[in-house]
Amino acid sequence: MKYSPTRRPWRRADAEATELLQRWVAVVICWALAAWAPRAQAWGDEGHQIVALIAQHYLEARVKLRVQELLATDDSGLVSDHSMASEATWADRYRDADRDGSRLQYEQTRQWHYVDIELQAPSLDRACFGHPGLPPAMPASAGPATACVVDKIEQFGTELRDPGTSPEERRLALQFLLHLVGDLHQPLHACDDRDQGGNLKQVSASGMRAGNLHHYWDMEFVRRLGEDPQAASQRLLARISSSDIEAWRRGGPADWARESFSIARSVGYDALPRAVESGQYRLSAGYVRDAVDAVQLQLSRAGVRLATMLNRGLRQ
Repeated sequence: MKYSPTRRPWRRADAEATELLQRWVAVVICWALAAWAPRAQAWGDEGHQIVALIAQHYLEARVKLRVQELLATDDSGLVSDHSMASEATWADRYRDADRDGSRLQYEQTRQWHYVDIELQAPSLDRACFGHPGLPPAMPASAGPATACVVDKIEQFGTELRDPGTSPEERRLALQFLLHLVGDLHQPLHACDDRDQGGNLKQVSASGMRAGNLHHYWDMEFVRRLGEDPQAASQRLLARISSSDIEAWRRGGPADWARESFSIARSVGYDALPRAVESGQYRLSAGYVRDAVDAVQLQLSRAGVRLATMLNRGLRQ
């Protein structure tokens, strides 16, 4: 059957409408996937393992033994072994264990992994929900969902130092600290540009698969240090000076949050190029280089500070 010429404009209009609809659906799906994305997957396994390996290097002998004893009681089956490097990934696995089911653990602990200090009007107090305290006699591991990573590190650190903390809760405090100290040093876990910590900004760079900005800081820039966490940690350890250690041991979680926020603002967001027509950001070689340098610094700081917390908490 032939269509008359008068039908062709309508067919073209229909095709254009269909194409617009398909584009709209694609955009909605992308936004939905970004919103669903695991906002708190800081560093990925490799980054957390590097932090733990650096920390392990600086542990006092008796503290290292105490860490091994506590981690040996982990019967969750969520990690492959009881090494510090493996247990540093436990908190993510614990959070996600019931994500597709009851979501109780997921909803209770997911906000513990970050602190969304807004780029436009930064306020640590607001990002930490006003710093609500734990109810009396409540262990930190059972604490309310509305708590930021800064306050959870403080709470678990207090439990670790308290000899009256039960052995099980002390192990949980250790497991969360092994992970959360690393989380706080991922710059995009301490900053938000109304983009879910970079999850809603699509980026690409030479030699890397396109993805969102948060993922790049979690994983892609870490992978530039090498695929082997053990080798990467050794290279970073070789660059850490005694003056670095002295400087990094000062302050506490609130100071580390502000430090991470500053890096996120200057290196993560301010240095972004103008978005192209599709809304994607094409990262320059200079951006990638500066980001990798920042990642190396933050992983090193996190390792030294984690060791300091563990030495203080477990030497008695």
